[in-house]
Amino acid sequence: MISIALPRLGTALASVRSLDQPVRRLGPYSCVGGFALLAVIALTLSRGALIAWQWQRVDATDDLWLLLLQGLRNDLMTIALCAAPAVLALPLFLALGRVQLWVRIASVWLGVCLVTVFFLELATPQFLIEYDSRPNRLFVEYLVYPREVSAMLWNGYRGLLLCTAIASAAVIWGSFRYFRKYPASLTPWHTRTILLVWPLAVLLLFVLIRSSFQHRPANIASFALCDDAMVNSLVVNSTYSVLSALYGLKNETRSSEMYGSLPFADMVQQVREGMALPSTSFTSDKYPTLHRQFASVRRDAPLNLVIVLEESLGAGFVQQLGGRPITPNLDRMASQGIWFDQLYATGTRSVRGIEAIVAGFPPTPALSVVKLSKSQQGFETLASVLRRAGYRNEFVYGGESHFDNMRGFFLGNGFHTVVDRQNFKSPQFVGSWGVSDEDLFAMADQRIRALDAGAHPFFMLVFTSSNHSPFEFPDGRIELVDAEKQTVNNAVRYADHALGRFIDRARGSDYWRNTLFLVVADHDTRVYGDELVPVSKFHIPGVILGADTQPLRVRSLVSQIDLAPTLLSLLGIDSHHPFPGRDLTRTLPEFGNSPAPVRPRAMMQFDRNYAWMEDNQVTVLLPDGGSREFLYDRAARTLEPAPTANAGAARRALANVLMPAWLYRERRYQSVE
Repeated sequence: MISIALPRLGTALASVRSLDQPVRRLGPYSCVGGFALLAVIALTLSRGALIAWQWQRVDATDDLWLLLLQGLRNDLMTIALCAAPAVLALPLFLALGRVQLWVRIASVWLGVCLVTVFFLELATPQFLIEYDSRPNRLFVEYLVYPREVSAMLWNGYRGLLLCTAIASAAVIWGSFRYFRKYPASLTPWHTRTILLVWPLAVLLLFVLIRSSFQHRPANIASFALCDDAMVNSLVVNSTYSVLSALYGLKNETRSSEMYGSLPFADMVQQVREGMALPSTSFTSDKYPTLHRQFASVRRDAPLNLVIVLEESLGAGFVQQLGGRPITPNLDRMASQGIWFDQLYATGTRSVRGIEAIVAGFPPTPALSVVKLSKSQQGFETLASVLRRAGYRNEFVYGGESHFDNMRGFFLGNGFHTVVDRQNFKSPQFVGSWGVSDEDLFAMADQRIRALDAGAHPFFMLVFTSSNHSPFEFPDGRIELVDAEKQTVNNAVRYADHALGRFIDRARGSDYWRNTLFLVVADHDTRVYGDELVPVSKFHIPGVILGADTQPLRVRSLVSQIDLAPTLLSLLGIDSHHPFPGRDLTRTLPEFGNSPAPVRPRAMMQFDRNYAWMEDNQVTVLLPDGGSREFLYDRAARTLEPAPTANAGAARRALANVLMPAWLYRERRYQSVE
C-alpha cells in the first residue's frame, strides 16, 4: 500500500505546498515553518497508521485521544530539537549580512532532518514486528554491524528492503524539491524585524523542547500512558526514540539510578542476604559480592564443561514447558538430566544472555557488559574462574565473533581461543549469520575431542545462530512445521534437530563420562506483550546433562545468573568469585535443602522496565522511580495487579538493579587473587 502511494509523493508534496502559503510569509523563518508543517503531517499519518494496525492493543488501553495528544506533543519536541541548531545560528549569519546563505544551509539541514524522520518511520513497522517496539537502542546497536545486518535484511527481507530504499529515495527527491525553493522565494525582512522575532523563536523552541513547566523537562518516560510497553512506544515518534537511546548511552554506567536510590550499606546488605551465604563467606568490603564458594559435589578430578547457548529459543517452542511440540530432542532431554521448569532469561538480547550465563552478571538498563568499555579486561567470568583452576577455555561460534564485541570480551576475560566463521573449512551451509548449526556442532565435537586428549580440563562455550531471522538452514534436514521454509517454527525445529544429533554423538563418545553439558537459551525469539514486562516471554528452557548427572526436575523459580555458581559446584570446583547468583544445589528444595534458605527469585530487564519476581509475585520498577506490583498466573501466562503492595520486594529489586551498575562503574566485579 505504501509502495503504491510513494510514486505520488511529489504530487502530495505539491498539494502540501498550497497549505504552507502562510508559512512562506515568515521571511527567513519560512524554511523552519515548512519543515514543521511537513514533519507534523508525516508523523501524524505514520502514528495513525500504526495505531490502526495495532488497534486491538491500543483500544484495550482506552487512551486513544490522550495517545494522539501526547504524540503531537512529542512530535513538536522532536521538530523543535531538529530546528534549534539552525535557528540558533541565524544571528551569526545576520551579523555577516548573509541571511540568504543561512536560508540555504538551514534548508539543507532541515531537509536532512525530514529525510531522517521519514526513514525511521518507514523502518518502524518491521522493527515493531521483530521487537514489539519502535526503533530504540537495539536499532542503534545494530547500526554498528552493517555487514551482518545488511546480509540479514537482503536474504530475509529483500522485498521490504527494496521498498524502503525506493521510499527513501522518493522522500529525498521530494524533500529536495520542497526545500530548494525557499531561498528563491524568500520574503525580505528588515534586519530589525529578524532580530526582534529571533528571541521569540528561540523561546518557542525552548518551550517545545522542554515540553513541561514542571521541575524537570519531559523525557521518554513522560509518555508512558499504560501497562503495554508497545502502545507506549507508539506515543513517541521513532526519531525521538532513537535520539533518546543515543542520549542515554552517555549515562549507561548510572542508568539504574533512574529507578531510585538506596544507602550503600543497605544495598550491600540486601544483595548479600539474597545470595543465601553465611557472612563468613564474604571476603572483602571493597568488593561487596566477592566470596568463597565451596563445591557441594566433591570430586577426585574436576569435570569438563560445555555450554550450548541456543539462539532465541523460548519456552513457547518447548512442549515440556507448555509450548508447541517442535523440539522433540530437547523435550527428550527433560528426563535425562537436571531440567529447569521455571528458568527465566534476564533480557532480550544474546549479549544479555551471555552476560548472565558466562559472567553471572545481573541485568541493568545499560548495555550488556559484553559491550561496555570497563569490562573488557579483568571482569570475572566462568572462563576466568576456571582458568585459575587450570582449565583450557574456548568459544566456538559459526558467525563473525566480533559481532556484539563477543571476541574482545571473551579473550579479555578468561578465554584462551575463539573459533569462528573463518576457521570453518568448506562448511555445508552458510547463512546470513554464519554456518549452520550442524556445521557448528561438527566443529565443536572436533574441538572437544582434541581438548579431551590434552592434559587439562576444558570449558567450551558453543553459540548457535540458525534460529535467527531470516531463519536460514539447509534443505532436506527436517520435516517442515510450516509450509513456507524460512519461518521461526522451522528454524527452531532445525536447531533442535542439530542439537539432538550433537548430544547423541557426545553421549556415544569417551568425553561424555567426564564432561558436564548445559543446554540453555539466551532469550526468546520475540519478546513482546501488552504488559509492562511480558514475563512469559522471558521463560526459557535449560537442562544439565552428562557425566554422572541424574535426572531431576527443578520446579522452583531460577534465573540465568544462578547457572554459573551452580555449574561450579557440580564441576567440583572450589572457587573465589563475585557472582551474585545462587548455587542452586545449596538453596533449592529439589537438591535436598529443606527448608530453603531464601525464596526463589528471577530478574528481567525489558527495555527501561525492570521486573523482580519472587515465586509468583512480580515487582516492576519504572524509569520514573515508581513501581507496580503484580501476580503472575503461570497457567494463563499473564500478570494481574496485586491486591497489596510489597515494599520489601521493591526494596530488594532496587538493591539488585543498583548493585550491578555500581560493580561495573567502580570496577569491583573481579577476583583479587
